[in-house]
Amino acid sequence: MSKIDEFALTLREDVRLLSESNGLSMEEAFFWRVSDTITGSGEVDVLEYFHHRGPTQSGIRVDGWGGDPKLSRQLTLFVVDHADAIDAPTLTATELNNLFKRPLRFLKAALNEDWRNRLEETSPGFELSEMIAAKWNKINKISLLLITDKKLSNRVDGREMTEFQERSVSYSVWDINRLARIESSALGREEIVVDLDQHGGALAVLPAHMPGSPYSAYLAAVPGAVLASIYERWQARLLEQNVRVFLQARGNVNKGIRKTIEEEPTMFFAYNNGITATAEAVEIEDRNGVPTMTTITNLQIVNGGQTSASIHAASRSGKDLSKTFVQMKLSIVDSESAERIVPEISRYANSQNRIAAADFFSNHPFHVRMEEISRRIFAPAKVGQFTQSRWFYERARGQFADRRSKLTPAQRRKFDLEHPRSQLFTKTDLAKAEMTWRVRPEIVSLGAQKSFAHFAHQIGKEWAKNESTFSEEWFKNAVTKLLVFRKTERIVSDAANSWYTGGLRANTVCYAIAKLVHDLLQGGQSLDLQRIWSLQGIPEVLADALNQYAEVVHMHLLSPPMGGSNPTEWAKKKDCLSAALGLDVDLRSDLTEILVGVDETRARVAAGQRDQRTINGIQAQVKVVEIGAAGWESLQVWIRNSSMRITPTENGIIAAATRIRHKPLSEAQALRALAVFDRATKGGFVAKVQ
Repeated sequence: MSKIDEFALTLREDVRLLSESNGLSMEEAFFWRVSDTITGSGEVDVLEYFHHRGPTQSGIRVDGWGGDPKLSRQLTLFVVDHADAIDAPTLTATELNNLFKRPLRFLKAALNEDWRNRLEETSPGFELSEMIAAKWNKINKISLLLITDKKLSNRVDGREMTEFQERSVSYSVWDINRLARIESSALGREEIVVDLDQHGGALAVLPAHMPGSPYSAYLAAVPGAVLASIYERWQARLLEQNVRVFLQARGNVNKGIRKTIEEEPTMFFAYNNGITATAEAVEIEDRNGVPTMTTITNLQIVNGGQTSASIHAASRSGKDLSKTFVQMKLSIVDSESAERIVPEISRYANSQNRIAAADFFSNHPFHVRMEEISRRIFAPAKVGQFTQSRWFYERARGQFADRRSKLTPAQRRKFDLEHPRSQLFTKTDLAKAEMTWRVRPEIVSLGAQKSFAHFAHQIGKEWAKNESTFSEEWFKNAVTKLLVFRKTERIVSDAANSWYTGGLRANTVCYAIAKLVHDLLQGGQSLDLQRIWSLQGIPEVLADALNQYAEVVHMHLLSPPMGGSNPTEWAKKKDCLSAALGLDVDLRSDLTEILVGVDETRARVAAGQRDQRTINGIQAQVKVVEIGAAGWESLQVWIRNSSMRITPTENGIIAAATRIRHKPLSEAQALRALAVFDRATKGGFVAKVQ
């Protein structure tokens, strides 16, 4: 079986499981299964599922939209074509053309007021068409996406841009091959290959690395028009390593950049700090004796996102960039080292305006610890079952499938019993549940990527303050929150025959849970997460309460203020959250037996921290032994020959580590020794581990 066929089979299993567990149609389940892959690639930052299908003869159909037309001035619409076949069938050019016609027909109809008025006001189609009509004058570009589990025919090599009412229309296909390629890639994205000759010209560069250096670096003066052109092509994908962009940081710097471009463009190079960037590879040619960069592979701007976006905005508004130049420091880091080195470059480059754990890559200690705990502890057996299982935390894309693929059939059966696919969860899953529990449903409503960025920002600061907070207790609670989140998704779907009108499911779920958590906290209580963890399920009284809360917040979301935004945009606003938290919910269920007081919750957190500190110490002792006497001796020599400074106490501990064969270090000593070891490693030390 080919890799594509294996991926198609796994994808089909995932979709069926998602459909059954959440009460979704196979088509919608397919969309939710792949939506994070698409948004994670950077092509669009958020996708909203808004299914509308007109009468058969009308040819009108759309399955949702993406992005924020107000910010990007681009309208993204998508359609889903789900085959649900064991062998992915081929998608022909004729089928492709017919599928792309459907959202265009919807767009044409949406701009017709009479057509809109004939739609049911609570339907997703009405909300989407109203949003399009309201923002149409600000939209100057249309992007159409086709999401399918079919294979695009080899005879189809692209689709030229067209126009609709004087607006350019671009086409993008996410087929089974592209989905597989993204999900199997280490960074979860397609390559960015910048051919500089296509963006205004190659760049003269100054090499800034020594012969034999472990990495290459270059300095360049980038014309503003070139940077604007590159940003126009890839936009947010250039900034994946820079959380500040996802957090939509705004400040006087943007105004200053714009003012300099408009009033003193020749001084831009002098006034602006420029950009710090990384790439996996570059091509350098000798042109008239000058080293000239012609191609950049996987360019990432780790500092200078505001500069890049502002120059792009100036270009879009017609400003003259011919006299504007931006200094660029470009470090070349290969794909194997990128996950380790790029976060450090990003962290130090952003130190003048620090945000904790600015990148929060999958190798951040938080993710590593969550992965380690998830592989180590078993969840209690569910009622009526004898087998215990684990919740598998996938800190890097594809870990689950990769680990499973390396097993024999017998080992795979055992693995599947211990790691049910329904208990697989990712960083974005964790972020959604945790941000919801922190009563930030308006952040969750922004979409998986932005929600994760806020989560990363908060957890990064908390990790720096006290990493022992993130204990086994924290992990179990996090999984329990996710369990409640997924159960609430099913509750909302099952309410389709009563109060649920369709659409806004994701918003309804996070608002319902956040509102319940808030109301309990107001009374000095919270859900007993330990009890729910032990049950590995939701008690009926809690399910009934969540159903009641979901109904109340769903009606609230459907009623934005008069003259305000549509329900989807309303859900993203703090005013929506404030109003939701003020709603009265007269619970018909008694939750007393599954509640604990705040004092008990704090005591459990403290106990978890104590346990984690013990685990940290034991793990540190093991690591010290693994490095071995030879490794610690080589560190001693390196410290003597380098400019790194250590305290007398640290010096004594390192000396003791060189005699590890005779006497082990204490837990506290081991932790101090490893701290010195890590500092030295960041400074260039390479251990000679035994």
